[in-house]
Amino acid sequence: MSRFGLLLCILLLLLWAALASAQGSRNRSSVWQTLDGNAPLVVARGGFSGVFPDSSEPAYNLITRVLGLLNVVYWCDVQLTKDGAGICFPDLRLENGSTVDRLPGQENKRNTYLINGVSMEGWFTVDFTLDDLGNISCKFILKQGVYSRPDKFDGLSLPILTVQDLISQQFSPPGLWLNIQHDAFFRQRNLSMRSFVISVFRSAIVDYVSSPEVNFLRSILARKPSRTKLVFRFLGQDEVEPSINQTYGSLSRNLTTIKAFASGILVPKSYIWPVDENLYLQPHTSLVLDAHAEGLEVFASDFANDVPFAYNFSYDPVAEYLSFIDNGEFSVDGVISDFAITPTEAISCFSHIDNNVSRDSGKAIPLVISSNGSSGDYPGCTDLAYEGAMSDGADVLGCPVQMSKDGKPFCLGSVNLIDSTTVAQSEFSNLTTSIPELGDGIFTFSLTWSQILSLTPAISNPYTYYELYRNPKFKNAGKYMALPDFLLLASNASSVSGVLIIVENAAYLAENQGLSVTDAVLDVLHNASLNNLKVMIQSTNSSVLIKLKEESNYELVYKVDEDIRDADNSTIREIKKFADSVVISKASVFPNVEKYLTGKTDVVQKLQAFELKVYAEVFQNEFASQAWDFFSDANVEINNFVMGGGVDGIITEFPRTAVQYRRNKCYLGLSEGEIPQFMLPVDSMGLWSAMEPQDQPPAQAPKPVLTNADVVEPPLPPVVSKAAPTPKQNGQPKVVAFNFPSYLAVLIATLAPF
Repeated sequence: MSRFGLLLCILLLLLWAALASAQGSRNRSSVWQTLDGNAPLVVARGGFSGVFPDSSEPAYNLITRVLGLLNVVYWCDVQLTKDGAGICFPDLRLENGSTVDRLPGQENKRNTYLINGVSMEGWFTVDFTLDDLGNISCKFILKQGVYSRPDKFDGLSLPILTVQDLISQQFSPPGLWLNIQHDAFFRQRNLSMRSFVISVFRSAIVDYVSSPEVNFLRSILARKPSRTKLVFRFLGQDEVEPSINQTYGSLSRNLTTIKAFASGILVPKSYIWPVDENLYLQPHTSLVLDAHAEGLEVFASDFANDVPFAYNFSYDPVAEYLSFIDNGEFSVDGVISDFAITPTEAISCFSHIDNNVSRDSGKAIPLVISSNGSSGDYPGCTDLAYEGAMSDGADVLGCPVQMSKDGKPFCLGSVNLIDSTTVAQSEFSNLTTSIPELGDGIFTFSLTWSQILSLTPAISNPYTYYELYRNPKFKNAGKYMALPDFLLLASNASSVSGVLIIVENAAYLAENQGLSVTDAVLDVLHNASLNNLKVMIQSTNSSVLIKLKEESNYELVYKVDEDIRDADNSTIREIKKFADSVVISKASVFPNVEKYLTGKTDVVQKLQAFELKVYAEVFQNEFASQAWDFFSDANVEINNFVMGGGVDGIITEFPRTAVQYRRNKCYLGLSEGEIPQFMLPVDSMGLWSAMEPQDQPPAQAPKPVLTNADVVEPPLPPVVSKAAPTPKQNGQPKVVAFNFPSYLAVLIATLAPF
């Protein structure tokens, strides 16, 4: 070798080493464990299909024009019509997202085809020309294909969009992903998806093309532009890929083969984080690390906020996304979601905060008050629920005080034991009774404290109608706590700043059961070592708070026990005489009709003008608990009550979610002008105003105004020393007919299998 050649080799080696060092340095300095070190990609499946009909104009427009999600890629499931036009539609069968099956004269186009070996019947895109769809667009309209989602936008007469529509200036997608699901089926109908996709390459920038068919991706590999990435899509592990006749599970173990024709893989999220038959997470697989080692990007699919996912995430979709992008071991390169705002929050605001923010850092507002402990994860008011709330970082632990037959004050969410225990299946089931002031049930004052301790706790399941159950492994776990034990636990917890003691039914207990719950609470507090623990006492009864104000110096909290739209100034002045803060319902801040927001009140601001703190309740993570305008995302809801509603604190059954929200980077570290658009409060009538007037839910009577008559009460009656009335006992529990369905629901929830 000549001297010049040797020198050239040395220079090339040095250059290679420098590049490798720079690449290694970049990867080491990146906080993201994606293949290229960049933040994961958010892909909006059919636009914002979690609210609007999939692949409709408002579904795509909500992404960028309303929410300002500027780095989101638009996903289009491409189907071909009879004349070869490409449309964006989520399924081969038109009835799965449109009104074709409701139209007269279309019965003759119902057909049956064999698709990947499975016989399917319906109205297929291949039996309609594009003109057919256009000519009847005034009737043939897109609809929400998931029936648990909002249906009030089905009447917007939304036409089917072509791929050319989507890439036009009307939408100008920040990025475009074409998913080709059934190339083999279209070829059987003499339609060429290959030709269509190649024609799109000539007229638009396509960032990604995915398909579950190997031969299709191979067929366009040589014709794709250099910037277009091909992604092999995996279906179920046991399903068979039609062009090479191998299961997708076996293909996932042969990633080298896939690298020959694709730059990435798209897998259901269960390929990465599998769950067991009880919907609990199993250890993650090595798929992401294996794919990255092969130089393949990994995209995960099947993300939606409004379907059950692993119980480990406590119905918090942000927590689920973080397990895929910020787990300390790997990060997927992108996610496909029906609710694009949630992964955007996770990436931009909630990721990597553990590395940069200490546990006790964060803004003081909102104050996070746990409702009966972490009652979304454990039976409320049990030792496990309170320990969970402390671990979650709750500021205040809530204890609704009930009285046992022998005068023991203890924490329990309801005076009716049927609401939170399995007492209906116990030896005490014959104690069912009916009390006008309290309803029908088995009540705490009918059992001694030792008898109550023998009962099995039952977790609350408020949304069984939606088949949403809470943490079934722990549905009957934990033990209940007497008030002194609760205070001892809280006072010894460095993470807890206060307790909220709730006192209800004081007048009834004094007059009818010979029990003074106020005296019992004050006695326990007087004898407790609180270690600077802040004590708040809440009641819906002004008479209780007035008595407590006369005999103590704790923060007193008045709870308004109905939804209100306003409060008279004179009434607020009256509240100010005996209370330091007020609890109101969520609907008193953001009223709604059928879960659609109808505006925002100024109740919070009016109360705060009189120097009263305002806490809103009760916050739950299940999508069924939230207005549609909050996009089935508990963090969006909290954000709106804090930044839009201005509340001082929230009372929640899932304190971990609220604490995590308070520490997110977009709330903690940014000034008002720097907060991204998607983290600003939503329009309080946004979805309502998007409906056609005839589709808006029927108007409801306005909520009442809080007046003096609602607040002013006579003093608490004196304690009448007499035995509690003996319930009717005939060896069988007394069942009141009109309440039976609620008891049945409790039994079903309690006995539901893991």
